[in-house]
Amino acid sequence: MGMQRRFGWASLAAATTMALAAGVTAAPAAHSADDPVQIVVDGNDVRADNVNGLTYKGLGLLSCNSTSNLLMDYKAEHPDRYWQLIRVLFGGKSPLINHVKVEMGSDTNTSTGSDPATMRTRDELADASRSPGFQLAADAKTVNPKLKVSILRWVMPQWVQTEWNKGTGTDEMYRWYKETILDAYQKYGYMVDYVNPDTNETQKPDISFIKWYKNTLANDTEFSDSRYGLTDRQQKSAAKAYHDIKIVASDENTTKNIGPAMLTDTELFGMVDAVGYHYTTDDRLDGTSDSATYRPYTKLATGDNTYGQDKEVWYSEGVGSFGWTDYRVSNTEGPGGASTGIGGVQSALDLANRSVKSYANSKRTHYIFQPAIGAFYEGAQYSHKELVSARDPWSGSIHYDAAVYVMQHFTQFAKTGWENDTNTAGIWRTVPEASYSGVSGTENVDGSNGAPSYMTLADPAKKDFSTIAVNDSDRTKSYRIKAENMALGGDPTMEVWETRAAEPGQAYDANFKHLAAQIRPDGDGYYTYTVQPRSIVTFTTLDRSSDKATQQRLPETAARTVLDTDATGKKHDTHDTVLYADDFGYEEEGRVAVGTDNGARKVSQSYLESRGNQPRYLVDQTGAWEVGKGPSGDNVLYQYLDQSMKDTGAWNRNTPNTTVGDFRWENYRASVDVSFPDPAGGLATLGVRQQKGMAATDAAYSVGIGPSGSWTLYRYGTALRTGTVAAADGYRLAVEARGATVTAYVDGQAVATYEDPTPATEGRVKLGTDFHTTAFDNLKVEKVAGYTPYAATLTDNMDSSVAYDGTWSRNAALGDAMNWYRSTSTSATAGATVTVPFRGTGIDVIGGNDGSAVLDVLVDGRPVARNAKTTATDKRQATYSLRGLPDGRHTATFTLKSGKIVLDAFTALSGDVDGPVDTTPLRTALDAVGSPDRADYTAGSWADFATARTAARAAVRGQKGLDVLGVGQLASRLGDAYDRLVRTEA
Repeated sequence: MGMQRRFGWASLAAATTMALAAGVTAAPAAHSADDPVQIVVDGNDVRADNVNGLTYKGLGLLSCNSTSNLLMDYKAEHPDRYWQLIRVLFGGKSPLINHVKVEMGSDTNTSTGSDPATMRTRDELADASRSPGFQLAADAKTVNPKLKVSILRWVMPQWVQTEWNKGTGTDEMYRWYKETILDAYQKYGYMVDYVNPDTNETQKPDISFIKWYKNTLANDTEFSDSRYGLTDRQQKSAAKAYHDIKIVASDENTTKNIGPAMLTDTELFGMVDAVGYHYTTDDRLDGTSDSATYRPYTKLATGDNTYGQDKEVWYSEGVGSFGWTDYRVSNTEGPGGASTGIGGVQSALDLANRSVKSYANSKRTHYIFQPAIGAFYEGAQYSHKELVSARDPWSGSIHYDAAVYVMQHFTQFAKTGWENDTNTAGIWRTVPEASYSGVSGTENVDGSNGAPSYMTLADPAKKDFSTIAVNDSDRTKSYRIKAENMALGGDPTMEVWETRAAEPGQAYDANFKHLAAQIRPDGDGYYTYTVQPRSIVTFTTLDRSSDKATQQRLPETAARTVLDTDATGKKHDTHDTVLYADDFGYEEEGRVAVGTDNGARKVSQSYLESRGNQPRYLVDQTGAWEVGKGPSGDNVLYQYLDQSMKDTGAWNRNTPNTTVGDFRWENYRASVDVSFPDPAGGLATLGVRQQKGMAATDAAYSVGIGPSGSWTLYRYGTALRTGTVAAADGYRLAVEARGATVTAYVDGQAVATYEDPTPATEGRVKLGTDFHTTAFDNLKVEKVAGYTPYAATLTDNMDSSVAYDGTWSRNAALGDAMNWYRSTSTSATAGATVTVPFRGTGIDVIGGNDGSAVLDVLVDGRPVARNAKTTATDKRQATYSLRGLPDGRHTATFTLKSGKIVLDAFTALSGDVDGPVDTTPLRTALDAVGSPDRADYTAGSWADFATARTAARAAVRGQKGLDVLGVGQLASRLGDAYDRLVRTEA
């Protein structure tokens, strides 16, 4: 059968009333859970003439809402790790990611944060370099020039929004799109491949605007405007590439209206090249089989429609793996409290099943992750749902989840991508007749029913094929696969590549993407293989057994070093009193390599030029935070979103705020210069100990001030103290948090102190404003003499080093984003224990708790606390804290005496303490207990007392890492142990 002719939309517009084809490809018959799954891969079903709908495009990445923010910092601070990431995700003959989708920002929060607007005003020149997504695509093209790039909008800048609301904003919308596209072309040398002119996650596709946009784009001949910055030579090439831009519609979420609309609107069908919708695997099924509402997306993909043409159908936004597979394998969510391994709801295998089911049910041949890379601080909405985590660029640590191996089962055993105009690229076709999924669910899918779930990809020349089978159940599943009408050659050997969790005693990744078997067909031509529980396998006729790229292991995760720098903010330095500093000048930063010429080369740019003047390490939640020149000519951090720009349709509406630093910071003093260049007014806030949330009020403690001199000290946005200093154009604000004591300063003078009865103890720094241009300079974060500045490590409750005994429920499926890695371990059974190894001078038990739990605590086998009370706490806060241990390796065992405990994580305190520590409280406590006679007391009570007294005496003699809080706890524990002494009977 010859290749179908591809008609333009003008030809289709002349078509008569359509009569929908009834012959939609049927799915294979349903299987019972215990039957062997029989699959026939018939070469006659490999539709080489279908170049759009059934070609397997592989996977895509969505960059938006600050999800890629910290990647540019990785690039500057650890370029080797950054470019390694580019190679791992986008490089090689079988790239994992073939597409970068950029959701254009508006300086407002539409999910986890805000991306910068490329044009904040009508007259501002577009600057695509502000948005990390455009540069990520440019860099990805250095290893894969064929990578596709697409853009769409959600919220628009106010200058566009104002006109759009009047019903007259089409020209403004088009200008924003066009000038952004051409700026990216001018800077990076690539043209955007697809544009969705409609709004993200609409429920009512704006068909009239889609048509208007397509016509305007196709007929636009103006490329010489000086605003575009294109040379005469570039203008010609830009015009040709610009007119080749394709249209994708309509990124719906809860609705599926664009499919039927295209099948009933000839002009629209001709204009739209790809359709996509979000967060469901299913097609639409209303009406009769020949109606436009019955399997419209299947009809579009297969070409079984009145036009006889196939269209691309995308899963245009979907999740990655929730949490880290490293941790969730320790869950108890399987039958009888067993682990579900790498499977279960929202797991790596769930992700694989979404890809299979979305193809089987609605013929989607492209899955786009939101996000694939989590490069924003944890604690924002939708944390931990990615393939790769890159959240502290100062350390260079990047975590590649096992879900990457799982998704490589789809991309490494086929030629993926987009077919060319002559249909000679050899992109593999999906085979509907050899693909099926019976797992339950439409978004969070569940394969525990044991139903088959498989997808087949085949070389259009019919020389090879690969079938991916997912078994996210606790039972084995037998597969029998037969090839018919395929030109497989003389060697019929089939390789079986498998990924599943480790067996007891094996290394964590021992069974990740490995060659499990080589099999040959039986006398009836069937390849037979039993797929293990909670696993994914790829059956392939390709020879990959000696291929180094297929066998390549993912990079190991480096330690997440705490942010502790010298006074430049650049160099790691634990020996001074500075935790972090930023004067926004960046003289300490070197030049940065940037991909250009559509990936053909890299150019060297200055630090701020390379990143569109975006500041180091700041993750914006709302606002236009950018480095500019101050009155003296020095660099200053500005928040530009003012009264003229604020009224956008932001989803998460907050006043401007941005976050910087390490979630493990505890006792520190943050300070910054603030000034108010906007004559209309202003407000500046500085906050400390932020753990989660996306508003300025999510800092545990903050001080705010305006040009009138009125200041306020807040706890989570609730005013605690207010006052006034002399009005001024600027001030130096500071907040010092040491233990439960918080002090606010204005121009070096303490203006308020607050003793928190239930203190929030850890977190980052927040900067905030109202909607006025506001300036910040000379940010500094310093250690507090006599106090431990930070926790050195965080250990998740499901880390393999943590041991449990007794009754525990250890959950990861459908976990909360505000829990570390979306997992918790919970017990309400007296006697349940948890044992945690750590290194440091203390340990915090983190988790959202009601304060009912009472604990006994052992350290290194010795009793430290009896009947210790916990505190009612929000998530990511310490419900119990232990301090005053000698700096070194320890093992803590917590035994639940009564109540209920929810464990999220454990943080271990650093022994890095600067300055003298007053041990007078300990000496006083030792004097108070005196010298009781051991013979007078029971052995058990004396053992507790002796342990506490020995610890106190050792601390008085001098103990490395001892801080003020440790002194207080040692004294308290000594007093408690003395009070619990039980006299022997006479």
